[in-house]
Amino acid sequence: MPTVAIVGASRGIGLGLVERYAEKGWRVHATTRTPGEPGALGTVAGDVVVHGLEVTDASGRRAFRDALGDEAIDVLIHNAGVYGDGMSAAEVNRINAEAPIETAEVLMNAVVRSEQRKIALITSTMGARRGSRRGLGKYGESKAALNDRFRTLADGWRKRGCLAVVIHPGWVRTDMGGRNATLSVVESAHGIYDVMADLDESRHGRFWNWDGREHPW
Repeated sequence: MPTVAIVGASRGIGLGLVERYAEKGWRVHATTRTPGEPGALGTVAGDVVVHGLEVTDASGRRAFRDALGDEAIDVLIHNAGVYGDGMSAAEVNRINAEAPIETAEVLMNAVVRSEQRKIALITSTMGARRGSRRGLGKYGESKAALNDRFRTLADGWRKRGCLAVVIHPGWVRTDMGGRNATLSVVESAHGIYDVMADLDESRHGRFWNWDGREHPW
């Protein structure tokens, strides 16, 4: 049975990914900031293990790694993020740009000892610098910073034995995306699942859309 770890899984796209992987028979490690009140995450059918994690907390990331023990993680998806209303740019950057990289680094050994050895960091089209004629805003700048950092690390991660990408999940009807968004959570989650299933050496280190099309940086 393959195993996936989904960071930021309590609602929206993260919850949709838990449901998709669970229905496909995967063992799922899912994180939330409120493990005592998992909400819909606690009702997903299948082999789902819920963990508490605040992604900016270094000790919490290590505790999550330690809770996994010697278990291998075939696919790691870092989905946790914030839009940043009412937050400083530094706070948004800490959550959206720094924490995904730090979490992947902490869990890298668990990924490398698996059969599939895959990592995805959820980014956004709003973080694409190409074609931007105005400022990206706090959220866009944080996602651009994530993309930039990922590109500097991708070759090193491949040398360590894993395949990694950043993925734009689409404009999804979630609390963040709003009711007018063009995609359902199910459509986005199923697309991301397929992108990860197709990930191979030729697709490593690149920026992908949820539907399998490559996205410009």
